[in-house]
Amino acid sequence: MTVITWIVEGTWAACVDATRRIAPDNAQIVLLHVTSGDVSAAAHGAYAGLLGRGPRRDRDPGPRLAELGAASATELLEAAARALGRPCSTVERRGRVEREVVAAAEGADLLVLARDGDDARLGPKSLGPASRFVVDHAPCPVLLVWPRETPGTASIPPPPRHPHHPGPGSSR
Repeated sequence: MTVITWIVEGTWAACVDATRRIAPDNAQIVLLHVTSGDVSAAAHGAYAGLLGRGPRRDRDPGPRLAELGAASATELLEAAARALGRPCSTVERRGRVEREVVAAAEGADLLVLARDGDDARLGPKSLGPASRFVVDHAPCPVLLVWPRETPGTASIPPPPRHPHHPGPGSSR
């Protein structure tokens, strides 16, 4: 059995805890982190767009931001592996985050990820755009965990009234 655990800043601990609880002892566990190339590309583009500046690579912030992102991903994966406390492998990918996660989950038996949107109430807004894409397109079963305490069912708003059906307690 192969379990892919998506490691993201702010939610990784909940994913690691869930993986530790649910993955069988003989499971191959892969801790996955994806770094978006958007930040370093935007910094490079901003630098390249400065008027009157010569193209000095030593001043281009894009490569430096990419290095910092890679170092941060390595530290995060190392912390997650320590917290897991059992054998695992780590994978660092770069690109469109949601697409890289879906591609990495190809052939896996389970993908573990955390809700990363509004964590104050139950519902679809508890997933951010990348997580929603992954949940909708994952090529394997998904375990979706809450990064903090699960909100109660009182957080569910009432359903909208149907225009052709009266609400409860009304007579026709």
